[in-house]
Amino acid sequence: MGVKPDDKASDVRLLDRIRSNPSGRLALKIGVGVLGTLVVALGIVLIPFPGPGWAIVILGLAILALEFAWAKNLLEFTKRHVRSWTHWIGRQSLPVRGLLGVVGMIFVAAVVWAAVRLSLGVDLIQWVRDWLAAR
Repeated sequence: MGVKPDDKASDVRLLDRIRSNPSGRLALKIGVGVLGTLVVALGIVLIPFPGPGWAIVILGLAILALEFAWAKNLLEFTKRHVRSWTHWIGRQSLPVRGLLGVVGMIFVAAVVWAAVRLSLGVDLIQWVRDWLAAR
């Protein structure tokens, strides 16, 4: 499975045909702008929650990069820094990677607690304490 070289080439040819017409170029730019912005906005909303928030933001940037140079530059900047962070983590010792993992889990737990507290008004820590006291 995956994208065959011919599939990618036909996609590029299709975009080039759309761009060759002034009204097609404008419609493509508007469509890509609206879709990319919606995907980025959805990703930003999802960032505080566990899940693929950042991946969705990057997907939105990839959509915007089809028509906007600033988005292509921002996407390349992001990819470059994610790659360097990943390589840096890979060079660290197991205890350092473990510590970073624990710090990451604590951060995610704090974000989940804050999101539930702010959106639902439920203090998960107090809820667990009450549940344990009832046992």
